[in-house]
Order: sequence, then structure tokens, then C-alpha cells
Amino acid sequence: MSIIESVTGAIAPIIEASGIYLEEVTLTGGSPTILTVIVDSDTHLNLDQVTSVTKEISEVLENLAELGETPFTLEVSSPGIDRPLTLPRHWRKNHGRLSTIKLHNGQLVKGRIGEYVDEKVKIDEQEIALVDIEKAHVEIEFKSLKKGDE
Repeated sequence: MSIIESVTGAIAPIIEASGIYLEEVTLTGGSPTILTVIVDSDTHLNLDQVTSVTKEISEVLENLAELGETPFTLEVSSPGIDRPLTLPRHWRKNHGRLSTIKLHNGQLVKGRIGEYVDEKVKIDEQEIALVDIEKAHVEIEFKSLKKGDE
């Protein structure tokens, strides 16, 4: 069993019990080693949620034999805006947001994420099956600060 698998097995129950999801665990060598844990939820995470789960994860990892005596830095965060949309819950969470999708046939689709039903997502008026998507992500949008804009 790899270190990543050991860490994942040890922390997954803590994260799930807090009502959030474990997205990814990575270990980056260096001095010190950086152990990154990406967590997400069906709604946007707040700092209190991340802080609480970080404390619990830290306590478990301090006693995890597979990490040995090597010092490490624990980083717990939510997915960044550049994180790909891959799971049904990613599409539901980002309902209404602007996205760019590259299909396996090379076509690019840009539009607002609509309803997700039966392994298909609606982008504006177009329905796209998840199996047809090569990669997808949310676009960053900036609100206009012009007077009169809402």
C-alpha cells in the first residue's frame, strides 16, 4: 500500500463525517514534504469548515506510521477555479456558472451550466452527455463596476 493510499484511508472517514468530500491527496517531496489534501462540498466551503477538518486530519496524520518521522507540511484546501469538472456533483454545484467544455470530437462549447440529469448536463440550450466531454472547467467572471450595473 502506498503512502497516498494509507493517508487517504486514514482521513477519508473524518472528511466524510464532516459532510464534505475528499477530492485528492498528493505528496510533494522536498524539505519539508508537502501533503496536500483537496476537499469539496455540495456548497461553497467556508474557512471554519476547512479549519475544523484540518485539525482532525492533522491529529490522525501525526500518528500515521506510514509517514514515519519525516517532517511534513499539511495543506488542506478547496479546489481552485481551474479544477476540472468531472463528477456529477461538480456540475450540480456550479449550476448557473459559465463554463468551457472541450468534447472528444474537438468541438468547444461555452455557456452556462444548467440542469444535470441522467449523466447529461445542459449548457445553455444544448444537452451534453458526460461521456462526450474530454475536459471542462468553470470560467472566471468579473462583475462590472460601472455605475448602474447590477
